[in-house]
Amino acid sequence: MTNKIYRPHLSTASDARAVRTREALRAALLDLLESKPLDQITIRDIAAGAGIGYTTFFRHHPTKESLLDDLAAAQIRSLIELVMPVMDARSARAGSEALFTYVEQHRALWTTLLNGGAAGALRAELLRVSMEIAAERSPPRTWPPFEVVTLLVVSGTLELLSWWLRQPRPLPIREIAEIHHRNVVEPALVPGRKPPARGKA
Repeated sequence: MTNKIYRPHLSTASDARAVRTREALRAALLDLLESKPLDQITIRDIAAGAGIGYTTFFRHHPTKESLLDDLAAAQIRSLIELVMPVMDARSARAGSEALFTYVEQHRALWTTLLNGGAAGALRAELLRVSMEIAAERSPPRTWPPFEVVTLLVVSGTLELLSWWLRQPRPLPIREIAEIHHRNVVEPALVPGRKPPARGKA
């Protein structure tokens, strides 16, 4: 699966009909992912679900993987736009609660993304965006390296979200947000750590 997000030419994206078609393609793929994995879905399946012709699909995306990336990227952008202002306010616990509140409001969609065929694309895009943000904010020569911390936080967040969404009786938002904050976010916020001396166990 490619991590590169396909973006059509501006004139196509700005056209109202093209925008509606792209939204229909996202919805069609999401519906299909609820019943089978990506490798069993064909472009003809997606086109039929979106109510468009087979060749029309390629005016918007070169592959079904790029459509999947587009679907995941749209959700990541929404999540980042919601959570990052709260994190900027130095309220990481509130950021965790905002994250789970957003996912709960879009539970069906996120269940499909995290526990269906889009999980890989979603993780790759969230990691890419998070790495960019971390690189801008992290002081030089931090330890552990910001790449490692970001990888652990992103992976832990997605695993916890995936588990929470699978539960027949999910924990309340405040409780699962507290678990996320204490076990995923808080360990990454400890300042001033130094690497162990080399050559010592």
